[in-house]
Amino acid sequence: MATLILVRHGRSTANTAGLLAGWTPGVGLDERGAEQAAALPGRLVGVPLAAAVTSPLQRCRETLAPLLAARPDLEVHTDERIGECHYGDWSGRKLSELAGEPLMKVVQQHPSAAAFPGGESLRAMQARAVEAVRDWNARIEEEYGSDAVFLMCSHGDIIKSLVADALGMHLDLFQRIHVDPCSVTAVRYTPTRPFVFRLGDTGDFGSLVPRSETPDKAVEDGGNAVVGGGAGAA
Repeated sequence: MATLILVRHGRSTANTAGLLAGWTPGVGLDERGAEQAAALPGRLVGVPLAAAVTSPLQRCRETLAPLLAARPDLEVHTDERIGECHYGDWSGRKLSELAGEPLMKVVQQHPSAAAFPGGESLRAMQARAVEAVRDWNARIEEEYGSDAVFLMCSHGDIIKSLVADALGMHLDLFQRIHVDPCSVTAVRYTPTRPFVFRLGDTGDFGSLVPRSETPDKAVEDGGNAVVGGGAGAA
């Protein structure tokens, strides 16, 4: 069956500011995020993409723009099901403030029980994302064959939940997965099981170097370090 390349959007202005963006409009890439997006076409050189699917949010569309410019014939689609988690009343708030909310402990330690006030549950988020992947996987295979490769540009929590599903992990374990801005994750689906070929690959091992920093600095650099990558991937 088809191979899916999952790309997390590049670093955003919300990542830099330490905000939980969610579906807040007007959140685009910052300068570093634009550089990451510009490098994406070169990282994917030689990979024959049948189609691209993107979250409707601005930061994902901006991340894909250089790739689409380099491949003007690439078919692109928008699917709300791979849009960011609906964080409801938490949207737009500082992560440093949310860290003190009792719900944050649930989000981190028992995410399958977490539902955001005025928003959706993490269970619902994962369910819609998995449904989208399965639908697109079947469609791409039918149109382009079982060896086809397609790309989805989405968000940290979405990608982590998809990886958890591919690995047969309970959603309560998905906070153990980390995907950096503009990282590439690759999953090949077969009739019996998925195979994860890449996970959060940026080609840069600088993040593995031990360092001492404040949580706010971690948000600026990585975008999801403050709360371990869940409800903070922005």
